[in-house]
Amino acid sequence: MFTNFDDYVKDKLQQDAAFSKEYEQLKLPSMLALQVIKLRIDKGITQAQLAKLVGTQQSSISRLESMESLPSLSFLQKIADVLSAHIE
Repeated sequence: MFTNFDDYVKDKLQQDAAFSKEYEQLKLPSMLALQVIKLRIDKGITQAQLAKLVGTQQSSISRLESMESLPSLSFLQKIADVLSAHIE
């Protein structure tokens, strides 16, 4: 029995090759999505407001935040500029 979700994931990564492969494929999109969401919320702006500042549609921000698509580096740079963040 696992005491928390992190322990479950660690065990599953070691025991299940398919889970491990899928986890690695989703690592970057989830990390990007979480950072954009956090920065956007910290700035107190909506997806629609961020989209307007970036010069895109709200649906593009939604797709990024829901991990439906990986954005281009230039799109990420625009978002980072608006949110006063750095891409590393």
